[in-house]
Amino acid sequence: MPRNTQILLASRPQGEATVDNFQLVVTETPPLQEGQVLVRHHYLSLDPYMRGRMNAGKSYAPPQPLGEVMIGATVGEVVESRHPDYAVGDQVVGMGGWQEYSVVDARQPGVLRKVDTRQVPLSYYLGAVGMPGVTAWYGLVKIIAPKAGDTLVVSAATGAVGSAFAALAKARGCRVVGIAGGSEKCRYALDELGFDACIDYKLHQGDTQSLARALQQDCPQGIDGYFENVGGWIMDAVMLQMNAFSRMALCGMIAGYDGQPLPMRYPALILTQRMRLEGFIVSEHMDVWPQALQELTELVASGKLRPRETIAQGIASAPEAFLGMLKGKNLGKQLVKLV
Repeated sequence: MPRNTQILLASRPQGEATVDNFQLVVTETPPLQEGQVLVRHHYLSLDPYMRGRMNAGKSYAPPQPLGEVMIGATVGEVVESRHPDYAVGDQVVGMGGWQEYSVVDARQPGVLRKVDTRQVPLSYYLGAVGMPGVTAWYGLVKIIAPKAGDTLVVSAATGAVGSAFAALAKARGCRVVGIAGGSEKCRYALDELGFDACIDYKLHQGDTQSLARALQQDCPQGIDGYFENVGGWIMDAVMLQMNAFSRMALCGMIAGYDGQPLPMRYPALILTQRMRLEGFIVSEHMDVWPQALQELTELVASGKLRPRETIAQGIASAPEAFLGMLKGKNLGKQLVKLV
C-alpha cells in the first residue's frame, strides 16, 4: 500500500489562521477491507467554509477535530477496489480531505460519486460543476427566485460560487452586478463571466456609504436579489440599495471567520423593505443536486460558464494556498493539484 502525505489540524486559530495551525505527516495507507476502495486524489478543493470549521464554537456542523486530516472535497481515481460498483480507473468525487490518498467505505451512500470527464474537466467537479456551483444554483433559484429583468448582486463575484451565479442569473434574463477585490478581478467579471457591472470594493476602503453610492450608480433601479458570501460592511452597503420585497441568500460570512462579531448596521431595513433573508447550507438540499448539476454542466459545455482556477502544486502547499484564498489572492476556484 502507498505512503500517504496528510495535513492535520494541529491547533485552533486564535484570531487569524496561520500555517502553524497545520501539521504535515506521512502515514501508511491500511490494507482494504471488504467494501472499501482506495482513491488517489488528483485535486483538493480549498473553500472558505473550512476556516469556520477550524473554530471550536457552535455551528451548523461539528468543528474539525484536532489531530485529524483536514476536511475537504477531492477528485481522483480509484486505484484499488474491494467493492463491485467501483473499478480501478473510475474517476470519482468525494470528501477525501487534505491528503494524497483516502480509504473509503463505498457501502455508505453518498460518500463517492463517479464523474464523467468527456464534457467537463475533472477539476471542475470541485468548482463550477460541484458544491460551489450547486450553492450558487440553490441560492439563486430557491431563495432569490428572480424574474427576468431583476437586478441581482453577488459579493466575492469572481470566486467559484460568484462566477457560477453570474452564468445562472444571465440565463434567466437578469442584470447581474458583482462586487470583487481589485481591477483584475473586475475585468475578468466583465470580459469573461458576463457581468453587466463589477465594483471594486477596495476602492472604497471600508466606507459603507461610498460603496452604497457605487451600487446606486450601477443598480439605478435598486437591487432585487443579493447573494451574500462576505458579510460585514459590504453587506451593509448592499442593504442600503435593496428594494422592497427583495431577497437575500446568505451563503457565507467570510469577513467574520476569524471569530470576531460582525455587527449589522441597518437591521431595520429588513423590516421596512420587507426583505426575505435566508441562510442555507447546500449539503442539506441534496434533492436539488441532480437538476443543478445538469444545468451547470450544460453552461460549461456551451461556453456560457468559463470558470478559472488558481492551482497550487503539491499537498504541502495547501496551508499557504488556503490562507491566501481567505485573503482573496486567488482568481476563481482555489485548488491544490496532487498528481
